[in-house]
Amino acid sequence: MKFVRGIDMIKKDFKSPDRLVTARFNTFFTRSTHRRYIKLRQACGHQSWTWWETQIIKNWSNDSWRFKAETAFESFKFNADKDKPLP
Repeated sequence: MKFVRGIDMIKKDFKSPDRLVTARFNTFFTRSTHRRYIKLRQACGHQSWTWWETQIIKNWSNDSWRFKAETAFESFKFNADKDKPLP
C-alpha cells in the first residue's frame, strides 16, 4: 500500500518516532476515514506505528479506500517552517 510505504520512508528518512508519525493521522485522514480513525484511537488509545500499519492494511486495503488515502497523502506538502521532522 503506497500510503504505508510512504510513512515507512518518512520514519526512516527523518528518523521520526512513532508518536510524531501517528500524531499526523488526525490531519491525514478526512471524512469517514477520519471518523474510523477516531473510533479506533478512542477504543485502543495510543499505539505504535506497527500497530496502526496493521489496522490500516486490515481496514482500508481495498481499491476505494486505497485511492482516497493515497490521494490525501500525495496532496500533503512538507513545509520546513511548519513541519519539523526532528525535535
